Amino acid sequence: MGNLITTAGGFALASKAGFNFLLFLEMLIGLGLVIASACICNNYIDRIADQKMARTKNRGFAEGSVSITKALFLALTLGVLGILILSVFTNLVTVLVAAAGFFIYVVVYSYVKYYSHFATLMGSVAGAVPPVVGYTAVSNRADLGALLLFLILVLWQMPHFYSIALFRFDEYKAASIPVLPLTKGVYLTKIQMVLYIFAFMCATSLLTILGYTGYSYLILATLLGGTWLILSFKGFKAKDDRKWARKMFAVSLITIVSISASLFT
Repeated sequence: MGNLITTAGGFALASKAGFNFLLFLEMLIGLGLVIASACICNNYIDRIADQKMARTKNRGFAEGSVSITKALFLALTLGVLGILILSVFTNLVTVLVAAAGFFIYVVVYSYVKYYSHFATLMGSVAGAVPPVVGYTAVSNRADLGALLLFLILVLWQMPHFYSIALFRFDEYKAASIPVLPLTKGVYLTKIQMVLYIFAFMCATSLLTILGYTGYSYLILATLLGGTWLILSFKGFKAKDDRKWARKMFAVSLITIVSISASLFT
């Protein structure tokens, strides 16, 4: 659902000449099916690790309550159907971008995350694809606007995920997933969060500087990003890192949803 929210924002950004609601629905359905397929594949790959984490132990594969054969057949069906819908109703650029996101998430990120904390960046690349799909469905090209959306989402997802890694620290440790707080320490993670949020603020401002959005968007993005940045600095004096990380996680969600919504104005 979160991916579809950012997808809608990308579609809105490229629709300044007129919002095609039918195309919007067709694109959302097609991409939604591709995302659903990717989620099933990811849950299959993570089925052993998911048993060791409180937030994932009740997933069907982890519990053993879902037939692997039937679920993977469903994943294949949803993926093919999603790509077919995008092929029929959007354009080749959109199809290629969606397919690339699927590949990076399922084939690259889902496996590399068990070996390196750099997988977080790969996951962020995959997670930044949806708004680009929304944008290219309208524009039929991967131009500077698409690149800015991609950059914004990559930079947002890094501190967003680090927040999860911090308040789920023990679970990732139990599952032997080498996230940054485990491999490099909490302090370095906090430093990177500050740097990523600052870069995120710079990237969001470029949409206005380069003429893609108005000043109302810039004011909102600056206020939200500034709030998130101030909270990130407070992490260095936090007495309870998990409590602070949960606040960071909540603010990150409010920030990206609000920014995506503002692109409709």
